[in-house]
Amino acid sequence: MDSEIKEEIPVHEEFILCCGIETQVLKCGPWTDLINDQIANRPKLLIFIIPGNPGFSAFYVPFAKALYSSTKRRFPVWVISHAGHALAPKDKKILTTSDDPNAQEIKDIYGLRGQVEHKLAFLRTHVPKEMKLVVIGHSIGCYFSLQVLKRAPELPVIRSFLLFPTIERMSESPKGKLATPLLCWFRYAFYVPGYLLLKPWPEKIKSLVIRMLLQRMNLQSEFSFLNLLEPFCLINAAYLGSQEMMEVVKRDNETIKEHLSKEMADMVADWLKDDLSKI
Repeated sequence: MDSEIKEEIPVHEEFILCCGIETQVLKCGPWTDLINDQIANRPKLLIFIIPGNPGFSAFYVPFAKALYSSTKRRFPVWVISHAGHALAPKDKKILTTSDDPNAQEIKDIYGLRGQVEHKLAFLRTHVPKEMKLVVIGHSIGCYFSLQVLKRAPELPVIRSFLLFPTIERMSESPKGKLATPLLCWFRYAFYVPGYLLLKPWPEKIKSLVIRMLLQRMNLQSEFSFLNLLEPFCLINAAYLGSQEMMEVVKRDNETIKEHLSKEMADMVADWLKDDLSKI
């Protein structure tokens, strides 16, 4: 099955201007434009993945392919990057839409609340209003998923999966106690050295370093990971992380209780086998 997933499932990469920010979207399946597709050809449901931090979509390609295969290729699986975590290659066209809200209208687009607005703007602009949604969040993406449920009740979300959720007391966790001072107070000390060190590197050197890192992690990808060494993306990831430590404190029990029938933790495979067969 692994070889089938790797070889036969198409994944389309797009860079879309969302809230005025270039945003990478990886689309698994043949559907790339749900808004302009004829209604008869549209799938009934979209599986939408919100990543953790850093929000590099390419890390989620094997997962997206596995989900697409598990649904018998009936429904598209899309993965969105976070605002400011992906830069388009120089030769890549950035798609625009007249309905896209201006980034200046969204306060602090690279911060925690701005990232929520970024996801809501994408769903409202690029997904038909009547299309059912399955929202899958990973890590801090679970916090964003809950915010989507809370702030956009008009969206037809039928399920929300929280994978390894970080939705409360982040700064109190063992890793949080280490990350909080680094991200909140000392990150500025790394900005200039990081920029001076990484920015001059030729693209070939960056590609070589990333390829070596991926080999050590036993990972493969058909998409570029150059943003891993892009100072602009790393700075935005660190900034988002600092806000996570300071603001993700109290679990939103009210939203969880209100949408409890939609929320599931980790049981994605079982739900795919049972519930999706009814759609």
